[in-house]
Amino acid sequence: MANRDQPVNGRPSKLFLLKAGNLILTDSGKFTVWATNTQSLSSNMKGITLSESFDFPTNTLLPQQLLTRSTRLVSSRSQTNYSSGFYKLFFDNDNLLHLLYDGLEVSSIYWPDVFLLSWKAGRSTYNNSWIAVLDTFGNFSSSDNFTFLAANYGAKLHRRLKIDYDGDVRLYSCDTEGEMWFVSWQAIQKTCKIYGICGANSLCSYTVGSGRKCPCLPGYKMKNLTDWSDRCELEFDLSCNRNEFGFLSLPQVEFFGYDYLQFISSNYFCEHVCWVLCSSKLLKYQLSTIEKRSDKMKRFTYAELKKATKDFNEEIRRGAGGIVYKGVLLDNRAVAIKRLNEPNQGEGEFLVEVSIIRRIIHMNLIQMWGYCTEGKCRLLVYEYMEHGSLAQNLSHALDWKKRFDIATGTANGLAYLHEECLEWVLHCDVKPQNILLDSNYQPKVAVFGLSKLQNRNFENASFSRIRRTRGYMAPEWIFNLPITSKVDVYSYGIVVLEMVTGKGPTKGVHAIDRGGETEPKRLVAWVRENKNEAVAMTSWLEKIVDPLLEGSYEKDKMEILVTVALQCVEEEKDARPNMSHIAEMLLRQENDSHSDDHDVNL
Repeated sequence: MANRDQPVNGRPSKLFLLKAGNLILTDSGKFTVWATNTQSLSSNMKGITLSESFDFPTNTLLPQQLLTRSTRLVSSRSQTNYSSGFYKLFFDNDNLLHLLYDGLEVSSIYWPDVFLLSWKAGRSTYNNSWIAVLDTFGNFSSSDNFTFLAANYGAKLHRRLKIDYDGDVRLYSCDTEGEMWFVSWQAIQKTCKIYGICGANSLCSYTVGSGRKCPCLPGYKMKNLTDWSDRCELEFDLSCNRNEFGFLSLPQVEFFGYDYLQFISSNYFCEHVCWVLCSSKLLKYQLSTIEKRSDKMKRFTYAELKKATKDFNEEIRRGAGGIVYKGVLLDNRAVAIKRLNEPNQGEGEFLVEVSIIRRIIHMNLIQMWGYCTEGKCRLLVYEYMEHGSLAQNLSHALDWKKRFDIATGTANGLAYLHEECLEWVLHCDVKPQNILLDSNYQPKVAVFGLSKLQNRNFENASFSRIRRTRGYMAPEWIFNLPITSKVDVYSYGIVVLEMVTGKGPTKGVHAIDRGGETEPKRLVAWVRENKNEAVAMTSWLEKIVDPLLEGSYEKDKMEILVTVALQCVEEEKDARPNMSHIAEMLLRQENDSHSDDHDVNL
């Protein structure tokens, strides 16, 4: 199909076969839209093929027609629109035959299953011929070892292999009379597994006999009544009033697409995030903001950062890893610039780790916007947190709601590091100094990554250069036991107890010994002792809760928060919960306090 995305006008267009052997298609008699670019240079070329349409398939492969590295099948946009669609059958750079969804916003392989290794899918990358062919008997074979036989294999029928507008590849057969075509093989039986087959905000359903349907979700309507793949749009204005809207249960539904933010699979967690972001419009704005900022995640020169910090004049905080300064970039963004101590790694290793960290994006993780590496200088550029660290705020009157939100948000961020992001990240130094607070006192975990990125099958030796902080260290560090994500869980528990009591993990807590003298007690032991000796719930809470709260807190939620923290600091790591379970437990408490007369489920 020549010029399929801008078809020529049927009346004034002409097809010329020139004496020299070039075939040309013109539009309106003036513009050349397609040509074979061939030329017969000698009269001795009789019987030699100069060009053939078999070399340029569109969406159909006929028997003996080769699919090669330089050709691909591209679907039509719809049943009536023959322009280039979103689906392609092609050989990738690993020599494998794939189906690709190449949409307006998302592009992704969907066949064979992306979660399968090539050899588990029956494919082989050990070839360099990149050839697939269908024969007249209904046998298809590809150089990557993928083969199939038609349901009516062996019969001499008319056949054609086509990538349809819905993204499925089907083999059509026709009897010799040519009266009816029927499907004798197809790549994907459950068509809802095909990416992008239904538009945004619609629900794909498939039943045998009736085929595929794409109804809009409740509250949405089709934008284009003639094209199911187009998106559905809202029929009403969204409100952020919890009394006006709830959540709709959609069982057995899988969401498609790549997200800038990823969350744990929890009803309570998803519900919380939706309320925080208020509406899908706001969510889209938040994501587009992150995307724009991602384009800026820049390699700064030392001179640029020296100017931004006014010669490193305003120090924010310092730690074992380096000193953090406040700066302002040329686009007026306030940033925190961390100047790392003398580097113990080369520039190449540093850049690899930076490239991974910049892709870790979550609403409760500090975002890196850039870096600098010149000579031995290593600097990281982060978003600026207006209220500094949790450590700086614990001595001030953080109210109960802020403390509970900080505990919940920190759990969310750590759960993402442990279980959701593509790289497995252990923080290894969770403490109040590394939990930063934005203008709304929402927490963002900082100082993750850089020497802490690990494969899931790691060796303890790789943790030898990671700095830990006394009082927040799990027993595994002390007794040289295997290091897992549970070390972060332990440190998180200590931080929560510190927020609840207002006391540090190793000081500021005393108990009366038998002689009437006071002796220092570790925070965990002190809280457990008070809890075990108490007769009523309120009595032990009153003994341990930070006096700065002046008794203004929700007792039920406070008890659960302390109970969760004590589970986190169990000596045996297997007795500690995962961060995702902690996040879900705390979010359930937060949502229960917000739900009035209606249930909220996702």
